[in-house]
Amino acid sequence: MSDQFFGPAPWEGPAKQYGPVRSVAVLSDVHANVPALRAVLAEPEVAAADLVVFNGDLTWGVDPDQTVRIVQGLGVRAVCVRGNSERLVRHIATGAYTPANPRQQWVPARHGTPALAFVGSFPFSVVIDIRGLGRVRFCHGSPRSDNEAVTPGTSEQRFRELTAGIDEQVLVTGHTHLQFDRTLAGIRSINPGSVGLPYHRADPGVAYWALLGPDVELRQTHYDVRESVAAIEAAGDPAHQRIADLLLRPPAPEDIIAEAEQLVLVD
Repeated sequence: MSDQFFGPAPWEGPAKQYGPVRSVAVLSDVHANVPALRAVLAEPEVAAADLVVFNGDLTWGVDPDQTVRIVQGLGVRAVCVRGNSERLVRHIATGAYTPANPRQQWVPARHGTPALAFVGSFPFSVVIDIRGLGRVRFCHGSPRSDNEAVTPGTSEQRFRELTAGIDEQVLVTGHTHLQFDRTLAGIRSINPGSVGLPYHRADPGVAYWALLGPDVELRQTHYDVRESVAAIEAAGDPAHQRIADLLLRPPAPEDIIAEAEQLVLVD
C-alpha cells in the first residue's frame, strides 16, 4: 500500500506524440514472462501493427534481460511507458529506495547494465494518434500517478479527478492486470489486461492484450504456462510459489477490484 502519488519526473515535458498510425498493439504488465510475451508477439495482428506499446511493468519478473532483448528487437515499433516497477527498479539500483523484502532485492539485481539503462529511459506517458480513435493517451496507472489503480469499479468522481489534466478522449492504463473497456465521464477507459500475470476467470496460460485502430479489440493469446512456472522455479525467485499460484490460480477479478478501489494507490 502507498499514500504517495508518483507522476511524471521533474525533467519530463509534455507527453511525446506519435502518429497518425493505422494500428497499435498494447501489451501491459508483461512481468518478464518470456513465454507469454513471445506468444503474443507471434500474433499476426501484433506483427502487423504500426506500433507496439508496452504499457508499464515490463521487466519485474524472472527474466528481465531476455525481455529487454526481445522488445529492443522490435526496433522503432516498440514504445515503452514507465510503470511503478520500472520506477522501483531504478530507485533500488541507484540506492534511492531500500528493498523491503527479498524479492525487491532479487529482481533489480537480475537486470544487467543495458537493461537498467533501458527501463530507466521510459517516459511516464505517451500520446498516439490512431485511425478511428483519434489521440489516445497511454500511461501505466493513471495520468497523475503510476501506482493509481483504475478499474471497472472506479467511480465517476475519482475518474473525473484523475483525468482532469488530459485532453484525450481515450485513455489506456495498465497496473491492475484486469482487462476492460468502459466509457466514463465522456472518456473511454481501456485496460488491455496483463500479458504475464493476468487476473481473470479463464484457464491458466492466457495472456491478455488489446488491438487499437480503428476501434478497440480486447484480445487473448494462449501459451504454455508450464514453461513460465518452470522458469520461475529454476531461477530461484524468492516468491516463486506465490507467483506460480497467481499464474495457475489467479484471483477473481471482483476481489482485485474491491481491493484496488479501497487502496487506490497500489505499489
